[in-house]
Amino acid sequence: MSRRGENIYKRKDGRWEGRYIKARNEQGKIVYGYVYGRKYTTVKQRLAELKVQYVASYGSLKIYEGTLEQWLWFWLNGPMRSRIKVSTYSSYQLRIRKYILPYLGQVKLIELQPAKIQAFIMHLGELHISGSSIRSIITVLKSALNQAVMDNHLLKNPCQNISIKKNDVEDVRALNKEEQRQLEQASLLEKDCSAVLLALYTGMRIGEISGLKWTDIDFENGKISVSRTLYRTTVNDSTRKTQVVMDSPKTKSSKRVIPLAKNLKGYLLSKKEQSKSDYVISCRDSFAEPRLINYRFKKTLKATGLTHIHFHMLRHTFATRCIEQGIDIVTISKLLGHSSTKMTLDVYADSMWENRRDAIVLIDKQLESE
Repeated sequence: MSRRGENIYKRKDGRWEGRYIKARNEQGKIVYGYVYGRKYTTVKQRLAELKVQYVASYGSLKIYEGTLEQWLWFWLNGPMRSRIKVSTYSSYQLRIRKYILPYLGQVKLIELQPAKIQAFIMHLGELHISGSSIRSIITVLKSALNQAVMDNHLLKNPCQNISIKKNDVEDVRALNKEEQRQLEQASLLEKDCSAVLLALYTGMRIGEISGLKWTDIDFENGKISVSRTLYRTTVNDSTRKTQVVMDSPKTKSSKRVIPLAKNLKGYLLSKKEQSKSDYVISCRDSFAEPRLINYRFKKTLKATGLTHIHFHMLRHTFATRCIEQGIDIVTISKLLGHSSTKMTLDVYADSMWENRRDAIVLIDKQLESE
């Protein structure tokens, strides 16, 4: 005997059995649960309580039948497109296409579990990708899955409590003082203004140097204003066609003022007299984009005989020289345009070893004198 529409049945052993929707499995299919009781009213009351629990947890869940790949492209080209800069869009696109899709792309969104995310992270580690790069990849994935939670396609984000080892972050390589001296001497021989010297004495990023105009340099007050950046980005996914974009710095902290070093000031003034361009680093009286700066940089490197050096290392070298001079981390962070001192510490903690050791020596001497 059963009670119509209530999913309550009388069993042969005399008890009442009630069936209710307990949960959904990884495929989004309904999983049923059962309650039993000697009295019909007891089972009915318990079923009502369990139904309320289910509605609270799963009632608004809208099962998304597509794969993670389909969801990622929907998210990037839909909700995110108007909220992020072109440069950010390109970097997200690269991380999705190069790293996430080959490993997780064909997994159904509803089937994505923390264990699969953790296995993906281990896979990236086996490819010798640095911890900082892995974190940036997972940040993109986590953001896309947060949107899925907001849209009620997932109950919770499977990336939520994922751990990435901090010690996987690759060491920052900076030029030693002799390498820097050789590179500076070769750069001074360049006919046009050298991006190398700008990077070594300001810590500016290559895109910021590309976008730097003479009007951004206040020679009288000794200041350089970083107010724009230049980069090349993909404009057509199918043809991989690219274009150069000039934009404001990505973050508020990147828009900054850097003191102009005395030696750099004299060098820049001499080059300004010869320049016909509005841009400090120029090509045919216009800006020189990052890949042209890199091309010139490699030619300069060839003249020095130095190898295994890339342009971004010049920024690291600037920061390292600051640390060696005992400049505090807050000041270094502001000079580099980092969004927080934590970011600076994460990158340059090992470079500050000498400073930490000197601090202990000072404390030790103080204790000895007491």
